[in-house]
Amino acid sequence: MKPKLYIVSTPIGNIEDITLRALKVLNDVDFIICEEFKEANRLLSHYKIKKELFSLNEHNEKEASIELFQKIKEGKNAALISDCGTPLFSDPGYLLVQLCIESNIEIVPVPGANSLLTALVGSGFKLNKFFYAGWISPKKDLRKKELQHLKSIKELIILMETPYRLKSILSDISKVFGENTNIVLAFNLTMPSEKFFRGKVGEIQKEVEKENLKGEFVIIIDNRSKN
Repeated sequence: MKPKLYIVSTPIGNIEDITLRALKVLNDVDFIICEEFKEANRLLSHYKIKKELFSLNEHNEKEASIELFQKIKEGKNAALISDCGTPLFSDPGYLLVQLCIESNIEIVPVPGANSLLTALVGSGFKLNKFFYAGWISPKKDLRKKELQHLKSIKELIILMETPYRLKSILSDISKVFGENTNIVLAFNLTMPSEKFFRGKVGEIQKEVEKENLKGEFVIIIDNRSKN
């Protein structure tokens, strides 16, 4: 059998959001590649899966990719998982996948949970098209320039950010796009505290301040032309 690298999606919050196929693959592969051992062990222990783990993250990606590629090339099947959600989506793994493709090692995506699509389908917006802007700069001046550029894109715009910058990103959106711009803040998706805030960015900003919200989130800005 030729070796394969499976790209396996894992839950983004609710540990039950994993597919039967993902569980089968994780049980069947020779080893699992993860970002952090703590998160991987939490998931695997819950489902009583015991496999050798190897870490691949932003700190060791180049060296680890080469070492893990050699193991796969020798005939081992591996599964790549991230801390949560779909691997390679703002997560490490690109170099390993490229090495495998160049050596004709089969790449097998195993779809599943994803914060972007979860936020979109729960937003209430019509989803003909959207623009994924992803993570913008944490530096104030660069962030402002990036948001000014995004303002020229007349689509639904998706932004990702870290929990501790929720208030500042809402403030920046309000200043650049205007406080009456409609947005959706998808907060702590799939968790018991999941909530969708829908409305004007200025109003949502006040609500976030009032509740002092801290958690994972996705922001969708409705920047479509108003005709």
